[in-house]
Amino acid sequence: MPEQLIIDCDVHVGPKNPEEIKKHLDQRWWDRFAMSSRDIYSHPTYVNRTDAVPPNGNPIGSDPEFLREQLVDEYGINHVILLQRPFTNQIPYVEYATALSSAYNDWITETWLGQYNHDGVFKGSITISTQDPLGAAKEIDRWGGCPQFVQVLSDSGARAPYGQSQYYPIYEACVRHDLPFAMHAGADGIGISILPSTGYPTHYIEWSTCHSLSYQTHLVSLLVEGVFERFPTLKVVLVEGGVSWLPTLLWRLDQQYERFRSEVPWLRRKPSEYIRDHVRITSQPLESPVNSRHLLKMLEMADAERILMFSSDYPHWDFDSPKHAFPKLPDTMRKRIFYENARELYKL
Repeated sequence: MPEQLIIDCDVHVGPKNPEEIKKHLDQRWWDRFAMSSRDIYSHPTYVNRTDAVPPNGNPIGSDPEFLREQLVDEYGINHVILLQRPFTNQIPYVEYATALSSAYNDWITETWLGQYNHDGVFKGSITISTQDPLGAAKEIDRWGGCPQFVQVLSDSGARAPYGQSQYYPIYEACVRHDLPFAMHAGADGIGISILPSTGYPTHYIEWSTCHSLSYQTHLVSLLVEGVFERFPTLKVVLVEGGVSWLPTLLWRLDQQYERFRSEVPWLRRKPSEYIRDHVRITSQPLESPVNSRHLLKMLEMADAERILMFSSDYPHWDFDSPKHAFPKLPDTMRKRIFYENARELYKL
């Protein structure tokens, strides 16, 4: 038994080769198929840890035994929440976007959640394309009864803020199967997805720094559109979008609510009061002020003890080791961040 119980809520895996995905696509899509990427904002140095290449030469994040060695065994991790990244929200042909999402779900069920998962450590995410809400809902219904899937996953990059009514079929399906809806940063402004900033940044550093703007846009939309009143059991997970922006955003939103509450009469509480019941945030990348006391204060203001879940972002270059990701935390806060919040959310 490890000294500290840990659930890692953001671990990226991929296929060993494109054929692993292609074989799950209907033949009519084969000429269109390509492994998607963020071609407009490519990483200027390197995306992954330089030591993350498996000894057998397979692509980074494709070898289950090497991942176990570097992550699960090294840190005594109890469960790993897997996130595959097909980047389908950027695709304008919505039928193909959903078909590609479906192929990734077939692949991960066969491999990481199937033949690679003898010990049950790996838990999966149902990938969907939010530009096709009805197709996304069908995909959730297809896999919602599989116990190895613990959430629904899409990109933060989208055509509209996630509180708007066109996404309701997705949330209805999430509620039917008691699955959280998670969004991961990274497809904003790519393909048909819209940027939350004013125009297009010049550099990767601008684009990546402003990922938190997308999360703020989606969260405010979900709150003021009354999604959590309409779907009172829905949970939302914000993955890899930072943490420190949350308290000040909610202060501002609550202040605006006091003045403009007549515009949103469906809200029964202040916007900030929905967070603990409905929203969870993963820890990586955790902003790191020079003075560690400031970080602890920020975590307290963000109600981290109840809403924050540890994530390493393995195998990426800015991987957060469970041993070094946080300064000294109160024991109760540490236990909840590293284990209890995710255990409760994902029912592990």
